[in-house]
Amino acid sequence: MEIRIEIIGFGTVGMGFLEILNRKADILKEKHGFVPKIVAISDKIKGSLIDYKGLDIQKLIKILKEGGNLKDYGKGFYTFEEKNSIDIIEEIDSDILIEMTYTNINTGEPATTHIKKAFEKGKHIVTSNKGPIALFYKDLKKMADERNLLMGIEGTVLSGTPVFNLVEETFPPNSIKRIKGILNGTTNYILTKMETEGMSYESALKKAQDLGYAEADPTADVEGFDALAKVLILSNVIMGGDLKKEDIKREGITKISSEDIKEAAKNGFRYKLIGSVERDENDKIIASVKPLKIPFSDPLSGVSGAINALTFETDLLGEVTIQGPGAGKLETGFSIMIDVLRIFKKINKQEKK
Repeated sequence: MEIRIEIIGFGTVGMGFLEILNRKADILKEKHGFVPKIVAISDKIKGSLIDYKGLDIQKLIKILKEGGNLKDYGKGFYTFEEKNSIDIIEEIDSDILIEMTYTNINTGEPATTHIKKAFEKGKHIVTSNKGPIALFYKDLKKMADERNLLMGIEGTVLSGTPVFNLVEETFPPNSIKRIKGILNGTTNYILTKMETEGMSYESALKKAQDLGYAEADPTADVEGFDALAKVLILSNVIMGGDLKKEDIKREGITKISSEDIKEAAKNGFRYKLIGSVERDENDKIIASVKPLKIPFSDPLSGVSGAINALTFETDLLGEVTIQGPGAGKLETGFSIMIDVLRIFKKINKQEKK
């Protein structure tokens, strides 16, 4: 069965998604009957590319890997650079919109507008964009439910490491009491280097920047804003809360010294930037992001480098800990693939009725 897909925002993650489609085309078709038809791609910088018959994924990957751009695919063909993202959403006939524009945690734009417009046009949504989900999840979920549409958000917290699909598919009828974890790989890398190699905070940050883990302006990572957005999503999506950014206590890692880390290690503890959300005795949801000293016996303590991890405290299973990459081209592309395949299965099931 063919499924029509349009992509808004095409960067590293978009490329990862296409590579997965190309690499796994045979098994996706044979095992799931999944035949993707990419009918449009729109990017603010790279322009727009439209082919109602479906873009040649192998050709597009080859062009991009050789340093080309979207316009190089469609010379004399289907390139319409004058069409913006809203034009694409309104005019293109597709089943799924994949929204992968840049994250704005302050306004959620332009992604929120894209998602709302897609729902109005009857399209399912898949996104790795934290902004809309952190700020407007309940409103967007209501729009989707009213139209019997799905909104895939697996990539918004731990990239391709499953969180929402895990909870939705395998945890019922567990009640989740608390979620805590390492939600930012950059800070975890910095703290790991400070402990294992005795680096100062400044030296470890420079190393993270040299490797591409941290941006030139690392504020979002080291001051806990990235982790805060993810805690906000966990709070409102999984725990059923209605928190705002200002409801979450936030503290970064910039005040932690090498001496602090050495002293903690002497006493059997390791510093981690921990995002946490739980229900208190009054059923109120409490959330925070702050550096904590974790005992060596805690599974989160052993998570090193640019890796993320979450521990779910449940009533039936006790503690369940998962860990995996929290970023990366193929890793986040995989999160998009998970959600696209889930939506495809729903559409396929409905059409067979």
